[in-house]
Amino acid sequence: KAKAVMESGGLVSDEIVIGIIRDRIAEDDCKVGFILDGFPRTLAQAKALDEMLAKTGEKVNRVLEFAVPDEVLEERICGRWMHKASGRSYHVKFKPPRSYDGSSPPSASNMLDDETGEALYQRGDDTAEALKKRLAGYHGDTVPILNHYGPNVCVQVNGDQELSKVEQDVACALSEYYKPTRNVLMLFGPPGAGKGTQAEIIVARTGYPQLSTGDMLREAVAAGTEVGKKAKAVMESGGLVSDEIVIGIIRDRIAEEDCKVGFILDGFPRTLAQAKALDEMLARTGEKVNK
Repeated sequence: KAKAVMESGGLVSDEIVIGIIRDRIAEDDCKVGFILDGFPRTLAQAKALDEMLAKTGEKVNRVLEFAVPDEVLEERICGRWMHKASGRSYHVKFKPPRSYDGSSPPSASNMLDDETGEALYQRGDDTAEALKKRLAGYHGDTVPILNHYGPNVCVQVNGDQELSKVEQDVACALSEYYKPTRNVLMLFGPPGAGKGTQAEIIVARTGYPQLSTGDMLREAVAAGTEVGKKAKAVMESGGLVSDEIVIGIIRDRIAEEDCKVGFILDGFPRTLAQAKALDEMLARTGEKVNK
């Protein structure tokens, strides 16, 4: 659809772009998360994106706004040169190619790609006149998206400073405002309700490991972990393994690599006290039962 529109000289619709994003984020490398760069650009696109994500129970978690004065943007944009085949970007002042002496007027003859030696080019809209129109569109059409998502989602980063400082501020923004969480799924129902049958289907669909309390207990005892030793001592004395020990076994198990994205709890919690203890444990890493 996109190819047909572009070949006819038309503009690709928001519907088509959303479809392209939907297909792309379904790929395996987007399983844990993804970063959108350059989209959405309008409030209508943001709402269409929200609607698409909502169909899979997802939403935009964080918006990083890189704030730079318009006059600084003009210097950055108008000095930018590109390598057409690879998309590599250069700048006459901030990131010149090795072929440029730093003083001559930049041109296709002295602005050459470092890797191929091919001539670089400037985009037709990387001019002061075109930039004014682009910035007017940004302030009028794109900035309202920040109000749409609000201060709990949006974080402003000062982009007009040394690169190392920008990187530090981005890292700070992500660590302070955004803590990625795993999917913690709990299977609930009486004996014979079909939890075991459905668990196999859910495991196959999500890839999350199914964590049975009994299995985890036996594995911990067999492995001789610290918590496993405590459980073994209690069982050998004929006592009941305490909630504290079970929570410790779960804590150790979900720290393993196969639980990185999510896990399924089967057979736990069985009491309100166990549920509260589970909540307390998950809260220590900023997590909670999702479903």
